[in-house]
Amino acid sequence: MPKRILSGVVVSSKSNKTITVDVTRRIKHKLYKKIIRQTKKYHVHDENNEFNVGDVVSIIESKPISKLKRWKVISTGGDN
Repeated sequence: MPKRILSGVVVSSKSNKTITVDVTRRIKHKLYKKIIRQTKKYHVHDENNEFNVGDVVSIIESKPISKLKRWKVISTGGDN
């Protein structure tokens, strides 16, 4: 099974080697058929502490790194 790749905006970089990325998806509501936005925050491993708040990054699934971290940064920018 291929690993998922998502893109989002860094909302926190206060932790050491960890950033929090806010990923926004657009889905259609099942009953009302209106397009709505859903956001979810992911804790992402940032080995060199190189990303700051506001950066757009692409992340990929990985094996568990800690209690909450299961994602790694693969590139800067939102290009999937």
